[in-house]
Amino acid sequence: MKDPNATEVAGHASQSASVTRKADRPLRRHLASITGGSSPASTLTMINDWALHLASAPDLQITLAQTSYAHWVAWLGFVARGCPESPDQHPIAAQKGDRRFQNAAWTKPPYAAMAQGFLLLEDFFDKATSEVPGLDPAHDRAMTFLMRQMLDAMAPSNFLATNPEALVRTVETHGANLQKGIAAFLNDYQAGWKGATPARTQQLGLDVACTLGKVVFRNHLIELIQYAPKTGKVHPEPILIAPAWIMKYYILDLSPDNSLVRYLTSQGFTVFMISWRNPDPEDATLGMDDYLTQGLLAAVDYITTVTGAEQIHSAGYCLGGTLLSIAAAALARDGDERLASMTLFAAQTDFTEPGELSLFINESQVSFLEDLMDAQGYLEANQMMGAFQMLRSNDLIWSRVVRSYLLSENDTPMNDLMAWNADGTRMPARMHSEYLRHMFLNNDLAAGRYQVGGHAVSLRDIRIPVFGVGTETDHIAPWKSVFKVHSLGHADVTFVLTNGGHNAGVLSEPGHKHRHFRVHTTRDQDNALSPEDWLETAALEEGSWWPSWAAWLSRHSGPKGAPPKMGRKLADAPGTYVMME
Repeated sequence: MKDPNATEVAGHASQSASVTRKADRPLRRHLASITGGSSPASTLTMINDWALHLASAPDLQITLAQTSYAHWVAWLGFVARGCPESPDQHPIAAQKGDRRFQNAAWTKPPYAAMAQGFLLLEDFFDKATSEVPGLDPAHDRAMTFLMRQMLDAMAPSNFLATNPEALVRTVETHGANLQKGIAAFLNDYQAGWKGATPARTQQLGLDVACTLGKVVFRNHLIELIQYAPKTGKVHPEPILIAPAWIMKYYILDLSPDNSLVRYLTSQGFTVFMISWRNPDPEDATLGMDDYLTQGLLAAVDYITTVTGAEQIHSAGYCLGGTLLSIAAAALARDGDERLASMTLFAAQTDFTEPGELSLFINESQVSFLEDLMDAQGYLEANQMMGAFQMLRSNDLIWSRVVRSYLLSENDTPMNDLMAWNADGTRMPARMHSEYLRHMFLNNDLAAGRYQVGGHAVSLRDIRIPVFGVGTETDHIAPWKSVFKVHSLGHADVTFVLTNGGHNAGVLSEPGHKHRHFRVHTTRDQDNALSPEDWLETAALEEGSWWPSWAAWLSRHSGPKGAPPKMGRKLADAPGTYVMME
């Protein structure tokens, strides 16, 4: 057991281990800094592979020629008829969720012709980069993605001369929108494209991260926050939440009306939250093992020692959930029974199908990224968020360009989720390299090769109840990938699939409009279900999934009694680490 009153851990574990570097490569590091960590070799290899296989597929070339001809004839007919406004007479419809051409001005010539021509072009190149015979499936998906990114940048909605809404705004404001747009562009450029900071519109501890509590434990890597109980009696098992350290912890404690922490304390639970330190260049050698021992396991030691609880409930979000599954497997291997249950929010344990994020991750790309991190000591938040934004470039990049620089709608107040999303953190070089290699490249955890304490751990050793949450439109941790937790352990798994994305689906407080979810429990002895079969079996319910989770926790908890005493205060919540820039 670690000393629960310790305030600092001397030194960093594994300081002697170097970041994954085979040799000093200053020129590659310089090139990596120019490209932002993107490997030119990886991109060129993918394009060459696609081009060669397309060149050796005459049948597909003929099909593409026929598609091009059909699109051209349909577009010419549409223009010859005067670009009728009826959607039934459009050559092609925009995909679901595409809001670029929703304004009424896009239904009138010549802008209707531009919009339809562009959508037909997108359709053609989607076919040209999909299902090319013999092409490596990874290159097939990556080429489709790359072409989509190129076309997204060329959309007529992105340019003043071809955006009717922007032209009208320019006339109405006598060019003031462009003047403000240029000022916004310059501000973003000078800020390094990091966007607005939450301090500008949301104050930590007052507007967000404002649930009452105090920091009761601190070491070099974490502050552990204990929240004040809101009920006279609580279950004897505290809840430890491990958020991802890719962003600040308070995604689960945003505004009072959508704070998961506040909700749990109102349901009779004692809640502890890990707040991760924002690493600097001196933390470059922090690895996954440090995050496990100084982070999650240190918190478990403190909670069980100070509260006297024999067991605790554990919950992990995204990367924090992956780390939690490693901890649960290690504790199970060692016969440590302090975890009563494990909950995973949009967290992957098997990375064979990690979604579009895998398009950025291969040996060439990871090696190049390691060179970039070697020069910096960490991966910058904006460098990492750029990859996430590209997964939804229309919504997260180009729509913002249009709103801010062409329409001058950059005065929209920042809500709590936007504030959190702008409050990024860095990733230590060694940890990020180990995470990419052990999980995305080698899938060591699911394969039983990942080592803790010099010995491999297996998720099959986990026999505590598991509650998993996937979200329908998650681009970071696709729900079918999260669903794989069913086949990795010997545990009863209750799985929830909720509408929304990686963040909005988890923030599903009671009373939130237009929320629904599916839920089903698969016992360890039950026959396995595929994701598709699970969809047919799971019960569809309206509203928030939070009450279902709270009820599940209650069923796996002891009877309520007096709450444990608050630990010795080191600082008031939200603490000091969350304030680190």
